[in-house]
Amino acid sequence: MDTPAAPPPALSLADDGYPAPSGVARRPAGTAESVRANRRWWDAAAPAYLAEHGGDLGDVDFLWCPEGLRESEAHLLGDVAGRRALEVGCGSAPCARWLRREGADVVALDLSGGMLARAAALNRATGIDVPLLQADVGALPLTTGSVDLACSAFGGLPFVADVEGALAEVGRVLRPGGRFVASVNHPFRWPLPDSPEPEDLRVVSSYFDRTPYVETGEDGGTVYVEHHRTVGDWVRAVVGAGFVLEDLVEPEWTPGRTQEWGQWSPARGALVPGTLLLVCLKPR
Repeated sequence: MDTPAAPPPALSLADDGYPAPSGVARRPAGTAESVRANRRWWDAAAPAYLAEHGGDLGDVDFLWCPEGLRESEAHLLGDVAGRRALEVGCGSAPCARWLRREGADVVALDLSGGMLARAAALNRATGIDVPLLQADVGALPLTTGSVDLACSAFGGLPFVADVEGALAEVGRVLRPGGRFVASVNHPFRWPLPDSPEPEDLRVVSSYFDRTPYVETGEDGGTVYVEHHRTVGDWVRAVVGAGFVLEDLVEPEWTPGRTQEWGQWSPARGALVPGTLLLVCLKPR
């Protein structure tokens, strides 16, 4: 009888509560490595992330991006009442609960058990019980043609190595005529420093370098992977997965919004884009 593999050691946390990397590199990272690392990172980071951003995200709200664009104003998904919906990369699932409150039949999916534990707690606290699935977007545990719309609000796709395969999976579970909307880090962010200050707006690497950003832990294991694609890469990936690209949205900073979010800030948001939204349709 085989002995079960020991779980990886807990990640060391910095003073801010987030995993503290021991090393940073730019190198290739495939699907298995990305999935394993990012599940581990988000499990460890969930308490700090939600303590920092939970108030902005809300418990029952649909925030597309740090610029402050909300679905209640943007209506990118159309009329959701009576529709079967899938949220990819749901985190604590405020978007899914908002969709449920608006009348949709929703399933929320995330890679991280730590995030889903918080989502389950918020389901109970709000009384809005959204079904939760722990799974990888590259292998969706849903029947072909079983949902009317799918969404991913800022957090899922940039961590996926095989985004073409992930988009194909989303297309598989969508019914003909279904809608898919996803917000991702704007590719313009990649060559800039990770700072909210306008004076740090300088190019420090190549926009065209797709080599993933990788963090390692004290044990030398990979603990975080982020993948970069140009705007053209995203367009080709969406069209290659069989979607019609209806719109590319680059949200401007919401007037009066003061919330900083990592590299995103009101001062910087007034100068350069931070988020790209892909609005897609599956042909009938």
